[in-house]
Amino acid sequence: MRRNIFEPVHDEFRATAREFFERHCVPNVEKWEKQGKVDREAWLAAGAAGLIGWEFDPEYGGLGIKDFRFNQIISEEMFMTGSVGIGLGVQNDILVPYLKNLTTEEQKERWLPKFIRGEYIGSIAMSEPAAGSDLAGIRTTARDEGDHWVVNGQKTFISNGLLSSLVLTAVKTDPEAGHRGISLLMIEDGMEGFTRGRKLDKIGQYSADTAELFFDNVRVPKENLVGELNRGFYHLVENLPHERVGVACYALPAARRALELTKTYCQERHAFGQPIGKFQVNRHFIAEMQVKLDAAQTYLDQCVLALNEGTLSAADAAGLKWWTSEVQWEIIDRCLQLHGGYGYINEYEVARLWRDSRVQRLYAGTTEILKDLMGRAMGF
Repeated sequence: MRRNIFEPVHDEFRATAREFFERHCVPNVEKWEKQGKVDREAWLAAGAAGLIGWEFDPEYGGLGIKDFRFNQIISEEMFMTGSVGIGLGVQNDILVPYLKNLTTEEQKERWLPKFIRGEYIGSIAMSEPAAGSDLAGIRTTARDEGDHWVVNGQKTFISNGLLSSLVLTAVKTDPEAGHRGISLLMIEDGMEGFTRGRKLDKIGQYSADTAELFFDNVRVPKENLVGELNRGFYHLVENLPHERVGVACYALPAARRALELTKTYCQERHAFGQPIGKFQVNRHFIAEMQVKLDAAQTYLDQCVLALNEGTLSAADAAGLKWWTSEVQWEIIDRCLQLHGGYGYINEYEVARLWRDSRVQRLYAGTTEILKDLMGRAMGF
């Protein structure tokens, strides 16, 4: 189905993104999947191509352009080229709003140029072993010691966890105040007492470095407070719609890639004297998936435009994320089924897409949490 939300400048950006993924990522898919992380050279290449932090002002190296359609394009080209791993979504979709809207001029000068060039890789550390969706339950603390904070605790499920230079970390600065005592501190690579644990052994997304982080009396300068003291919970809630739209922008290109691979397979694979796509049941499955994907794409495109306009509500973003991630799983699971036994063989890309897609229904809010959030917003 033809989409009408893009302009010529987006087409130019898409060509740049596609060239980057085809040149720097596609040839390294197998290597990155085995080593469990992306080479830093790819991040530097992304920065050189202008694929990081374009929203920031030109004085820091950005373009001063706020338009989530560019984020959407990067996700689409990553999946449609068959690339893996590089966490540009964390860098652009999640961290940019915090770094743009909550940082001081001194912090911007200190962090943004290297962030935009791909020299600084970022991550956001909220989840803990005993606190996921219940953010108020975090136990990592930051004790006020005059000109610095002393941070103790641990985080888990942290994307870009092994490679990150900047870790935006949710901490309790007032442990007795519940969610009203949470602040955001930027913990930097090399700070004494900050260590990284094992790379987590996940079902999928092998090339995405997801790790545990540990903080043992880490001294963090007061100048590394991001946003307002004890307002961290509200900062996180305000920025979750960006993250959830970003997840949706991952979901549909992954499903589209799986469907395109499956169409080709169903034309080339023969059984009982004809392509398997000619069998009525399979033909119907393919038609259903195409229409469902096109409908979900229209939904996503309109939400991206609403995000640009500042009219997308938290409930809108919640509904978008759970719906698109469920559509993604339904389509990719059906695509694997249509591949038969070959779909279960790792050398087939559809197997990787299937493995990698399962987590989409979990992070940035589980389907169940988001349905409840949306229902409450409707007054129930």
